[in-house]
Parts: sequence; structure tokens; C-alpha cells
Amino acid sequence: MEFKRFSAGQFEYGKDDPKPIEYPPGITNVNFEDAQFEEHIRDRNHENNENLKRFHEALGLCHTIITDNKKTKEGQEYLAYNASSPDELALVNGARHLGFFFKERDEDNNMVCDTWDGVRKYKLLNLLEFDSTRKRMTVVVRTPEGKILVICKGADSIIEKRLRAGQQHLKRTQGFLDAYAK
Repeated sequence: MEFKRFSAGQFEYGKDDPKPIEYPPGITNVNFEDAQFEEHIRDRNHENNENLKRFHEALGLCHTIITDNKKTKEGQEYLAYNASSPDELALVNGARHLGFFFKERDEDNNMVCDTWDGVRKYKLLNLLEFDSTRKRMTVVVRTPEGKILVICKGADSIIEKRLRAGQQHLKRTQGFLDAYAK
């Protein structure tokens, strides 16, 4: 799997055929390019800025990635991810490439992340791993502001059933998903 396109809020990001990009060591399973994303994430007043940050925060925190320090042939150090699946690797590396860089789980079980807003630590409170019965995974974290955040990711057919009725953008999101499936 490659991280190529996504939607957040009412916007769609990524191109069908992005030009080849030279990614830094450690970033794999990503093939993403979109100038509109760059504009929206940099403009704190853009209507979709907060949706983008929350989307990538979810990708950067809801996983079972283990980090590994490695060196290139030239001796340059970099952080690589070990993931349980190529899908998980693509999603977390996509978040990393776009500005939410999961760096480690520290000795206090904090998820340390380098973000658009600087380094942030999220206390991992609970993790329900993906399994074939639930078809989703969930993490519970305490944000640096002290709020409890529950993040769930999984198969769209499973997640959709758990959404509150009357979600205003659900049809548009379903249209994005259908297009991505093609």
C-alpha cells in the first residue's frame, strides 16, 4: 500500500499520478504530492486547517509502530518504522511526511511526536489492537492539554456503522472512498 490520497473535512488531497519524489531515509510507502494541502496546512485560518491537523494526529497516534534507529550507507542516522502491516506503515509514514512525525514511545509510555506545533507528548492510556473480528483498532491517549482523546481506525464498512446519524459530510466522504477504490 502507498499513501497517495486522502480526504479531510470537505476537501480531497493528493494526485492520481504524482511526480516521483526523493523521500528522506526512513519514509517508505508514500507517494504524495499536493500544493493545495501545503496551502491549507500552513494557513492557520483556513477552514480545513484544524481538520487536517486532527486527521494526521489520528494517523500518527493510532498504530502499533515500533521505531528503529538505522544508518544509511553514508553513515547518516535516520528513524525507520517497523509495522505490523504495509497499510499501517503507509499511514504513519504519510502522517510523518505531511508534518506529524511519530518519533518514539518513551519510558513513561508517552507517544512523542514532532508536529506543526512543535514536539508534543501524548500519554498512551490504552490500545485495542486490530483484529479480524473487530476490523478496527483504537487508542486512548491524554493530550498535552490534558484532554482524553479516543481514536479509532479501520474498515470503512465497520467505522461507518458507528458514526452518529446525520453526519453532514458522510455522502461526500463516501464519494471520495468510492473514487479511491477505483
